[in-house]
Amino acid sequence: MASKNQIHVGNVPIGGGAPVAVQTMTKTETADLVATMAQIRRVAEAGADIVRVAVPREQDAEALKTIVAESPIPIIADIHFNHTLALKALDAGAHCIRLNPGNIGGPEKVAEVVQKAKALGTPLRIGVNSGSLPAHLRDLEYENPVDALVTAAVEFVELMERLDFTNFKVSMKSTNVPNTIASNRLLSERIPYPLHLGITEAGTKWTGSLKSAVGLGTLLADGIGDTIRISLSTFAAEEEVKVAWEILKALRLRAKGPVLIACPTCGRLQFDMDTVVAEVEKRLEAYDDPIEVSVLGCAVNGIGEARHADFGITGAKDMGMIYAKGVPLKKVATANLVDELFLEIDKYYASGKQVVSDAAAAAEATEWLAENEDETAMTPERLAALEAAAAKEPEAAARLDEALSPVEGRRFTRA
Repeated sequence: MASKNQIHVGNVPIGGGAPVAVQTMTKTETADLVATMAQIRRVAEAGADIVRVAVPREQDAEALKTIVAESPIPIIADIHFNHTLALKALDAGAHCIRLNPGNIGGPEKVAEVVQKAKALGTPLRIGVNSGSLPAHLRDLEYENPVDALVTAAVEFVELMERLDFTNFKVSMKSTNVPNTIASNRLLSERIPYPLHLGITEAGTKWTGSLKSAVGLGTLLADGIGDTIRISLSTFAAEEEVKVAWEILKALRLRAKGPVLIACPTCGRLQFDMDTVVAEVEKRLEAYDDPIEVSVLGCAVNGIGEARHADFGITGAKDMGMIYAKGVPLKKVATANLVDELFLEIDKYYASGKQVVSDAAAAAEATEWLAENEDETAMTPERLAALEAAAAKEPEAAARLDEALSPVEGRRFTRA
């Protein structure tokens, strides 16, 4: 279930129905102000709502004063082991403190941090990681890791409530995807506080992105989670942000920038689609609007597979077609497909998001599509026509001519 409580990290609302926030963490030494600020600006440009910085040393806490003042997005200070650094991070103006009560030195030291956070109105993030659970839960972690994670999180939540502090969110992460999913599902039913999601130490850009998409995507699809971070083994923190946005876009939770639809290719492919898709994806980075663009590798299904797209390409060996919102626009030589596609997209924006169409060119494209379309393919248009006919004359469906069926010769009967 979605969290009921809402907090604010700087000007970013978390929980309580707010959009899922995208977070990342800098990979630099925090005290290296030039490198750290450069990375913060890059992740902000990529779409990060919040950024976390590690504060393991006194000089890092001191650097926070400048970072908080100059950052375009809210700053979370990541604190482990030394509660005095949390106090100094609060004094430096950090918009949130990430704290793991399991390694900070006991309830008394947590209480000190909470007292100052309460006075300043600064939220905390209570972080529970499978690799750093309190000592009394280590045996349970081996026996039942999900119960161990949830127990640790609930104990920390109860500690906050005893301290009369509710301005916090909770994260509960594991390197194990099923355990992360199961534990967050259980916790979401037990507490009203916002949840920060992540698969900790997920791995490389390839494997880590997949694990994160499966784990976080499953929870987000269930309505669980208020902020997310993709933890990748890369020095380019902006890559984490890009993956996070693709997950949110895929689930239609938030929209940022174009959505690319591309067929997986098959033996019908007659042109170099790999390079076309790569070029289209690269050129779409210049557009901020959430426009949908489709690249289909052949005309076998016409434009039915992606007729909802704002613009698209249907390709063939020598010629292809550009369409907009399901309607053919023009026939184009395959070598010019990408340039002509973006010419039409730019015309669309220049005219105030109106598709600009030439009747003669559209008619030529429609004729080309009809000539190249596979007449036996069950396109969405043909299926709709069959359904409409069956609705008008139900008995017609029972008299379907086997010779006209797209699965002729592949039917079977049970003995």
